[in-house]
Amino acid sequence: MDSVPAASEPRTQSRVSPDNNTARSSKATRKKTNNLQETRRRGRMDRSKGQEDIANHMMNLDLGHKGPATGTGLVFSDIFSRYHCLWDPSHPECPQRVTSVMDMVEQQGLQSRCVLVEAQPATEEQLLLVHTKEYVDLMRSTQQMNEDQLKALSDTYNSVYIHPESYTCACYAVGSVLQLVDKLMTSDLRNGFSVARPPGHHAHSEKMNGYCMFNNLAIAARYAQTHHQVARVLVVDWDVHHGQGIQYIFQEDPSVLYFSVHRYEEGLFWPHLAESDSNSVGSGPGEGYNINLPWNQVGMTDADYITAFQQLLLPVAYEFQPQLVLVAAGFDCMTGDPKGEMSATAQGLSVLTHMLMGLAQGKVLLALEGGYNLQSTAEGVCACLRTLLGESCPRLRSPSGPSDGALRSISRSISALYPYWTSLQVLEGGPLSCIDTLKKMKDTSTLTTAEEMKDTSTLTTGLVYDQRMMEHHNMWDSHHPELPQRIQRIFSLHESLGLVSRCLMLPARLATEEELALCHSSKHIAQIKATEVMKPRDLHRLGNEYNSIFISAESYRSARLAVGACFNMAQAVLNGRVRNGAAVVRPPGHHAEKDAACGFCFFNSAALTARYAQSISQKPLRVLILDWDVHHGNGTQHIFEEDDSVLYVSLHRYEDGTFFPSSEDADYSRVGLGRGAGFNVNIPWNGAKMGDAEYLAAFHSVVMPVAREFDPGLVLVSAGFDAARGDPLGGYQVTPEGYANLTHLLLGLAGGRVLVILEGGYNLTSISESMSACTSVLLGDPPPPLPCRSPPHPNAAVSINNVIRTHAPYWRSLRIQLPESLRLSLPSPKHRGKRTSKGKGKKSPRQGDGGGASPGQVTSLPHAESPKTTRLSTGGQGNCDLDDLTKGLVSLDLNQTASPNPSPASVAVGGARQKLRPGPLESPVKGLNKEATTVGNTPEILHPTPDRPKTQAVTMVISDSVAKGDQESVDQENGSPETEFQGASGYTEKPVFELFCGGQDVDGGTLYVVDPLSWCPHLDAVKPVPAGGMDVFLPCEDCGSDAENWICLTCYKVFCGRYVNQHMVTHGLVSEHPVVLSFADLSVWCYSCEAYVHNQAVFEAKDTAHRVKFGEDMPFST
Repeated sequence: MDSVPAASEPRTQSRVSPDNNTARSSKATRKKTNNLQETRRRGRMDRSKGQEDIANHMMNLDLGHKGPATGTGLVFSDIFSRYHCLWDPSHPECPQRVTSVMDMVEQQGLQSRCVLVEAQPATEEQLLLVHTKEYVDLMRSTQQMNEDQLKALSDTYNSVYIHPESYTCACYAVGSVLQLVDKLMTSDLRNGFSVARPPGHHAHSEKMNGYCMFNNLAIAARYAQTHHQVARVLVVDWDVHHGQGIQYIFQEDPSVLYFSVHRYEEGLFWPHLAESDSNSVGSGPGEGYNINLPWNQVGMTDADYITAFQQLLLPVAYEFQPQLVLVAAGFDCMTGDPKGEMSATAQGLSVLTHMLMGLAQGKVLLALEGGYNLQSTAEGVCACLRTLLGESCPRLRSPSGPSDGALRSISRSISALYPYWTSLQVLEGGPLSCIDTLKKMKDTSTLTTAEEMKDTSTLTTGLVYDQRMMEHHNMWDSHHPELPQRIQRIFSLHESLGLVSRCLMLPARLATEEELALCHSSKHIAQIKATEVMKPRDLHRLGNEYNSIFISAESYRSARLAVGACFNMAQAVLNGRVRNGAAVVRPPGHHAEKDAACGFCFFNSAALTARYAQSISQKPLRVLILDWDVHHGNGTQHIFEEDDSVLYVSLHRYEDGTFFPSSEDADYSRVGLGRGAGFNVNIPWNGAKMGDAEYLAAFHSVVMPVAREFDPGLVLVSAGFDAARGDPLGGYQVTPEGYANLTHLLLGLAGGRVLVILEGGYNLTSISESMSACTSVLLGDPPPPLPCRSPPHPNAAVSINNVIRTHAPYWRSLRIQLPESLRLSLPSPKHRGKRTSKGKGKKSPRQGDGGGASPGQVTSLPHAESPKTTRLSTGGQGNCDLDDLTKGLVSLDLNQTASPNPSPASVAVGGARQKLRPGPLESPVKGLNKEATTVGNTPEILHPTPDRPKTQAVTMVISDSVAKGDQESVDQENGSPETEFQGASGYTEKPVFELFCGGQDVDGGTLYVVDPLSWCPHLDAVKPVPAGGMDVFLPCEDCGSDAENWICLTCYKVFCGRYVNQHMVTHGLVSEHPVVLSFADLSVWCYSCEAYVHNQAVFEAKDTAHRVKFGEDMPFST
């Protein structure tokens, strides 16, 4: 949501006017031909978007794409039942393994819902993608062998029998998988399942092993690479036996990430290999791309497997970004299997399948491997097939946290892979409390067989919207960000994208006063109800009594409609009319307290919906409220802080208590009270512009593990989209693709019963795109790939680890115990990319090149486009110094408190404190003007501008001695010896400005840290200066403030900046006037481009303002 932000206002730090040289350069540039000028301008515009983003976008382009793929392919043939063991009729690898599966598939009506794909035999050329010719020829010759010869040959291998039909069946098993690969990669199908035998994952390139002749999935991976130009393939193996054949084939290949979770028992379980342990991570260029998770005890449950996927596989897989997912689906890990002796269920494997469907745009292919209990294998295949067909994930029969044995195994595997993947390095390690503080929850999830088998394929997504909610408006400030158009624009885009026609539209209704009383006091309800008949003057006065509230005569009705709409949606989900839902409602609700309106919110829609759902549920209902609005939902937290039936999880911008609602109640230490202790999880962000990587890391490490252990029966999402990229209040960088992926993860909970309820979000474009992306995923569409692969910010890791340490006593799933030495053993930032003695001469798959590559050069790995840390080359001799400086900054301990003053205690003002404003900072450099480091008394360092290149001009008045640090003065003032000074982090003998400008001539000129745009597509919005001129000393038209004002270069109205009352921000949104000029430093900012602009089109306005402010023309504009 919602209220006054602490996001940055576009401005320039230490900007002074360029000199006449710059002016002459500008004039010369304007003399060039229009075509050349336009080309250069657009080129610079493109570069400003970031080369990495463009490269990532191009990488994900599919020029042969036919549109969204639909359909689940199913391959089976009677050929697969033709062979059996001639000398052991009771052998477990028997034809009934596949025939019993297909019988149940047909009984459950799944076969008719699939697209049947005809099995075809693999060619010799295809077999040779993995296997040697000598081996293929030998296997072919078995077709003519007699029983004695077959038995003699079989005995030369480990756990193998050969039948005269084995070779034919094995060729068809390979070919079946390749048929599905073709269908998936050409978008003829979305996903598929191959029910074939013999299995394949134990087969080596030159020999049979463990019932396997040819390695079906290894060949499929190679085939996808050679025939469909797939750069990255993920192979997931949940068969109870380690797929050593796949491991051996790809152990030096970084283009294939192999993950195996298997029974090991310290090497006592077949195949009895040391290479099956967690420390086998691959070799050579493939080091880090082999992940083994060995179970050292039997009886592992769904919770153990899901925890392994959630906290080890998914973080690495999202970082790897596969383009195809192949699953070695062995069902011998299920309860009742005579070989596996594990306790996974069909429901659990369905959840694992759903997790994987969030990768590779849903291109997931399952191939049958092991499974020797005919009943459980058939049930497992059907459950996974249902998930592939788009049914909701079933709830688990016996939810619980992971076992101690599972946590030990997962911790060991993470430790082994920790140096290679930045997604795992989010975890800091160190001791965690293992004392169970949380009381055992009552099991309310007992399911009947009918509920487990319920077909949800005919259900769709509910959608609720009522334009009457637009009647609530601000009568005194037409530029207020909580605009009526917010919901209209969202619904309009839903219509344009065809989402409305795919949903079931549900009506809104007015919530009754009795229903509002589920969470709110009668006094509060009566006070808001009374506003219907108040005069505007009284409405304005009452609004001022609350924190960030405006009220109109229509507010009460609109708020009741918003709540009633959510009630109807929850009822439709609980009674099975729809599978999930999206509520496009306003006003928002999560700040509303029990007895007070707050932060644009009157009644707490999500909290009320939770209580309403519990009141109409036939049995006790646990509810998860996941709040990803950029502001903390103080009202929701306070309503449920003593309640263990509602788990509240909030990810929000905190800034050490200075971001709205500016309360310490939003910090990670607030875990709930009394019976509700542990059921309030705050993930507060500090000091960085968080985006997809940070939110996904929080979901993998905290949100999903805790939510899965809680096992809700209903999930409510307080879906504020003000953390979205481009939002004027949040200032964060979450993309629509990011929200889509988060939604997909949540759909694995509560049997898919997820309600997305609109909260905040004030950029009309970003909220429309973001909520549409969520609705698309609710409808069953696969989430799109994430546009950026940058690692999580270190500040995010600090917050996540604070949460983990705080909540480990309450939730077993958070107790991943890593040795503290892990982080210390990582190469320092200065030496990242250079290998330690463990991998001498080899490059970490997640780090930049160590030797041989010059700065800025990225060495590609065979077959792979794997993410790396890229070093940028700026040219000149100073690069190494600049690297050292920036790396030294990266190595700073970000866990230290930035300010010596602790955050003040909460003050009860509608459940929140008044916003804190940091005071001005003194410049640390002598001779630097105080105004050069602050604008509007707000330190730039505390509120960085958006993560888009923006140029700030810096006057060249700092002497070399100051830039170097003036060794002599430092020694005199600090008493530091020379050696100590030189050992300081980031020390360089060159002036700081010289590091950044290289060898360019800056004598008497202006140094730009980053270039402003020389052109932007919104310059046509700039109008001539009015005949009356311009007054740079005018106050804000809305609030009268003169602290930090901007002037719109379209209508020439004056409004205050973001740190005052953000009236210029809202003016830009409402009027769609994007280009503005700062009275403070005369810089020009484009809201649409999120960038500074320096172009002839703005020279007149700049020059006019400069004459008024300084009494002379601006040098470069004359």
